[in-house]
Amino acid sequence: MDNPLYTVAQLREIERAAYAALEPGALMRRAGAAAAKYALELLGDKRDLPVLLLAGPGNNGGDALEMAAALADAGIDATVLNPPGQRETSNEAASAHERARAGTVGFIDMLPPGAQWGLVVDGLFGIGLTRPIEGEYRALVAALDELRCPILALDVPSGLDADTGAVVGPDGIAVRATHTITFLGDKPGLHTADGRDHAGRVEVEPLGVAPELFPAPAARLGSAESFAGQLAPRRHNTHKGSFGDVAVVGGAHGMAGAPVLAARGALFAGAGRSFVATIDPGPGYDSLQPEIMFRVADEFEFAQRTLVIGPGMGGSASAMRLLAKALDSDSPLVIDADAITLIGASPDLAGRLAERAAPTVLTPHPLEGGRLLGTTAAAVQADRLAAARELARRSNATVILKGSGSVIAHPDGRLLINPTGNAGLATAGSGDVLAGICGALLAQGWPAWEAAAGSAWIHGAAADLLAAHGVGPIGMTAGELPAAARAVINLLVAEKAGLT
Repeated sequence: MDNPLYTVAQLREIERAAYAALEPGALMRRAGAAAAKYALELLGDKRDLPVLLLAGPGNNGGDALEMAAALADAGIDATVLNPPGQRETSNEAASAHERARAGTVGFIDMLPPGAQWGLVVDGLFGIGLTRPIEGEYRALVAALDELRCPILALDVPSGLDADTGAVVGPDGIAVRATHTITFLGDKPGLHTADGRDHAGRVEVEPLGVAPELFPAPAARLGSAESFAGQLAPRRHNTHKGSFGDVAVVGGAHGMAGAPVLAARGALFAGAGRSFVATIDPGPGYDSLQPEIMFRVADEFEFAQRTLVIGPGMGGSASAMRLLAKALDSDSPLVIDADAITLIGASPDLAGRLAERAAPTVLTPHPLEGGRLLGTTAAAVQADRLAAARELARRSNATVILKGSGSVIAHPDGRLLINPTGNAGLATAGSGDVLAGICGALLAQGWPAWEAAAGSAWIHGAAADLLAAHGVGPIGMTAGELPAAARAVINLLVAEKAGLT
């Protein structure tokens, strides 16, 4: 089952319900004990080195103080840094402070220069932070970047919005943790936008709270289980017509590479046949993949084929005419790149999109998403989940809002955050390959939701596979992704069939 993700508002309700069922301070003590246990695992054979815990003014600081007391009881040299002038804001945090003071925990009020730490713990601010970190706290967070040791964030890295994954404030700062132990439930912001850069590896600790206290999640963190029902070994008694045709429509003058990359993505993801239908005269042959067939888009029959429209398409009158034809067709459709821009500029095309009944997937990056919503890329990035949900609602299509932690949105409001991929995907043509993979899955009969979730996961896993073998992330190219995606798909199918 995909990991559930909860908003701050939901977590507050869970916390209130748990407080009513437990004795005062129980949740904070459990959080401190769980974090201390995790810290001991991270320290490994470096338990002789001291641990620095940054304790802020609220309950997040209380968690850090409980953790410090637990570490001291385990024989660890634990030191708490309390920034000057702060006061505890709850009875639980005050009690945690007393417990830490009563033991062997040391206290300081500034970061000592040149000190060597086995681990630094961020307990400055939790999920309640609503304004940018400023003053001495900002200087302290900035100083953490100079430390050469693991950094463990409690609940959420300080300065990161737990709902959106954005750093709080237009010029804000956030702790860049190597690990995060997050309490009660997982948060969307740890997995998208700036979240993946700041949260590091995420460990979820429910603190023993009863499952019945948890509501339906706001979103889920995707996995191969999101689309596992579509994976199956191929029968021997099949032919190329069994796996569908994918036609990539695009390739205006000077942009033939984009549809070729998409067609390769479709071919390696299992489409029976892969076509490129070019708007302007272009290549008639792909020397690397001669299996791909080339046609002139104006003369190409769309019926009975899955269409991937937009890669290298341009904005000509011919492009608009072909896009309208595709939107009016009964063909499964992946809308990418220039086709998204054309729809964003045309109420007529947007209306045709919303009226489609056939499976449809949109694959915008934040700038393209902003064009569809009439806003900016920055506004989309400020709340990627809300933007993806609105895009899906307006378009009546499944949406893959690309970026770190791509967000998959269904018109009914369902949200999924894709966990795979790395910085190597930030390269020209990567999105074209994703669109081709998605088209291939649709052509093989996958529903739009599963095709979107599956293509995003497979595309990211392909990049992770390449990086694991030394191909990137720096210098990874889009042309290397299709073969890696093929390897990922075959491995998934073999695993499901019990052949590995």
